[in-house]
Amino acid sequence: MSIIIQNINQPDQQQNLKQFNLISYGLYFASYVLGITWLAAIIMNYVKRDEVRGTWLESHVEWQIKTFWLSLAGYMVGFITTFILIGFVILLITFIWNMYRLIVGLIALTENRPIG
Repeated sequence: MSIIIQNINQPDQQQNLKQFNLISYGLYFASYVLGITWLAAIIMNYVKRDEVRGTWLESHVEWQIKTFWLSLAGYMVGFITTFILIGFVILLITFIWNMYRLIVGLIALTENRPIG
């Protein structure tokens, strides 16, 4: 009897990892309003990377890491080239691409399926 009660009280590891991914997606979205939350999200992704390895949630962590680095590169190139005006187009394209990846990833996460 105590074993059953003990198992009921233990949190489901996969649900905790899914919640972690939900929070990190939220931090990426919040970075457009708050600015610095993207840094917390990328750190969280790297910290939990080994823990999600081998699960369907691994694809979400890898997706978020790739999205972060490619978006950062796009924003940097866009910012550097704003003086020749093409940078504004690059910034807009990067923003749209980033939003697309975050939304697609979040939808897949809520549907309990891998992304990629």
